[in-house]
Amino acid sequence: MLLLTIMNIGIDLRVLARGTRTGVEEYTINLLSELLPLEPKINFKLFYNAYQKVQLNYPWLSLNNVQLKDFRIPNRLFFMAARYAHQPKIDKLLGGFDLYFNPHFFTAPLSVGSKKIITFHDLSFERYPGFFSRRKRLWQRFLMAAQQEAKKADKIIAVSQSTKDDLINLYGLEPGKIRVIYSGVGKQFRPIKNGSVALKLTAQSTVKLKKKYNLPDRFVLYFGTIEPRKNLIGLIKAFELLKRQGKRGSQIKLVIAGTNGWLYKDILKTAQESKYRRDIIFTGFIEDKDKPYLYNLAELFVYPSFFEGFGFPPLEAMACGLPTIVSHTSSLPEVVGQGALMIDPYNIDELAWAMEMALTDSNLKERLIKKGIAQAKKFSWSKCARQTLKVLTE
Repeated sequence: MLLLTIMNIGIDLRVLARGTRTGVEEYTINLLSELLPLEPKINFKLFYNAYQKVQLNYPWLSLNNVQLKDFRIPNRLFFMAARYAHQPKIDKLLGGFDLYFNPHFFTAPLSVGSKKIITFHDLSFERYPGFFSRRKRLWQRFLMAAQQEAKKADKIIAVSQSTKDDLINLYGLEPGKIRVIYSGVGKQFRPIKNGSVALKLTAQSTVKLKKKYNLPDRFVLYFGTIEPRKNLIGLIKAFELLKRQGKRGSQIKLVIAGTNGWLYKDILKTAQESKYRRDIIFTGFIEDKDKPYLYNLAELFVYPSFFEGFGFPPLEAMACGLPTIVSHTSSLPEVVGQGALMIDPYNIDELAWAMEMALTDSNLKERLIKKGIAQAKKFSWSKCARQTLKVLTE
């Protein structure tokens, strides 16, 4: 892409301040790693603010056309001033730009005439407010102002058609204002075979990884945030049914990987009170470098979420050649296509049956592996970056 004049684009990095790696952070980090090097004639001014925040260390920060503007305004104060006083103007803090790109719908006050493009990942807080804590709901209502930000934006990027439909139906936005751009999947997510130079799962590394996360020899895997929206209580109940009914189930364990999110205590309580609690393992935080190995060690990946704006883990699992089961709701059918089994997340019997079939039917397993890998190849961060740049510059 050739630009006749130098363009200045501001980008909001506040989502990275906590150092967590949920879907929004994954999107921001992976997109920028591909987006920022694409056009040297664009100057990117990165707005990074929080009183206490992690230090950023990414290769793209050292690019000649990238400037990191670091501020230490307490975020609670910043959000209140932004929401109710429309100050401070971010374009003035950054020294001016042609347009502002926000990878999340954080409130971002700009001067009159400034253009803004926002990515919306989902409207789960609108669809399922009961899945969030009271504090989170109040934060969304009084400080985030998602609907107001959506209406003020010049354009919106939605990470799925499902999210676009919600923006139209819940916020009354014009369809032409919204562009669907699918996220990608990292190249590190792929089947690990002996002899692979780039990524090799040796006996020694297997033992080390299992010890690190207390992994059993054979297990069904869930990876993601531990919170009600992910339907983990339903997964535990389906696992119990699998253990009771199937011969295969008597040998398998359930690994629930990821950090605690909103309202996670009932999920832990359900697992602790289960007859099969010794077969349910919570790993906690998984390091990024370990994720591909974790997927490759599992026998089956299950993601019975009630609602997803996109859903990175199923895509990563399929890319690693892991048979996958997901819910037939929200954006998940768009992501998995024909590469995974889809179930009703409210039907425990159906989920247990799907798990047993994927574990015992070798033909089904091979078909899921083949189609899952093929489906995952349709998603890449380079494609996402090119499409995003087109929206930013058109």
